[in-house]
Amino acid sequence: MTKRRIFIAVNLPEKIKKRLKEYKEKHDNLSVRWTKIPSLHLTLVFIGYVDDEQMLKACKITREVASEVESFFIYFKRIILGPPGKEPRMIWLEGEKSDALTRLRDALQEALFSADAGFNHKESRPFSPHITLAKIKSDEWCKLLTSDINNVGQDFQAQVEVNSIEVMESDLKYDGAEYAALESCFLGK
Repeated sequence: MTKRRIFIAVNLPEKIKKRLKEYKEKHDNLSVRWTKIPSLHLTLVFIGYVDDEQMLKACKITREVASEVESFFIYFKRIILGPPGKEPRMIWLEGEKSDALTRLRDALQEALFSADAGFNHKESRPFSPHITLAKIKSDEWCKLLTSDINNVGQDFQAQVEVNSIEVMESDLKYDGAEYAALESCFLGK
């Protein structure tokens, strides 16, 4: 039986993706593996590998949670090396923590991982809202000039209205993951 690798995410509007594409083009000389622009998203909950029955259960639970949540905004503030306070492994668009976003993420985790659906990948790290723009090639990172590294970070003010969340499938490829929305779940209150 084939299993799918799924997660719950907020997808970005095209105008934000366009601005991030411009950032990528400006920094294309870096030794990083860029996330494909159409694939940019904010992961709320990673579920893991599931069979078709579990995938349907995840979609149902996500719909139910989404229907109980009002639309809200996510505010992004800057592009940084991530994760903060650790050896840089990624370039992130950092989002502000908000009560609405944290409540949604916590409600999804609680509903998904307390359900008798066989999900077992509950995240133990504190939630740090971000969008992964690139993964750093560790063997190449040490070769970068300090000026290149210092130019990675910059202010990037953006506001995203969250009206829906998506159950996404991740297909891991040699040149980076490809993502497909399995179901859009509209926020409902």
